[in-house]
Amino acid sequence: MRTVLYVVWALFQLAAIAALVHTVRKEKNRDKRTVGWPRVQAVVTGSTSGWEGKVGSGDPSRRFYPTYQFTGPGGQLFTGKSDVPTVETPTPGSYIEVAVNPANPQESYHQSPKEKVGIGCAIAFFVAFSAASFWFIGIFPL
Repeated sequence: MRTVLYVVWALFQLAAIAALVHTVRKEKNRDKRTVGWPRVQAVVTGSTSGWEGKVGSGDPSRRFYPTYQFTGPGGQLFTGKSDVPTVETPTPGSYIEVAVNPANPQESYHQSPKEKVGIGCAIAFFVAFSAASFWFIGIFPL
């Protein structure tokens, strides 16, 4: 029976590691891609909303994604939508920093240091959870 618990534990660890590796690679690729792009202050024009959480869970969370506008080369106005969710409705007229592709100003990304903090916290949580669950399986009376 203990072997089954260790197998389930190992499968969970593999899934968690795969998810974290995917997230870190995605973030690094975006950072690498936008490293030479100029950063501009964009004005928040509004937001779109969505729900975050599992279907059927008792606690879905509403998230807001800012829409923004910035001035590109030649004084042309461009718009974008952030993929960084916020809990509170973004205030129209406030500023956010976006990275703008100089070759195609219609391509822009909202830069948020909170994403990196979240990834770091997730890694720390999974390491602690992994150690605690491994210890618990060892002392679980069977």
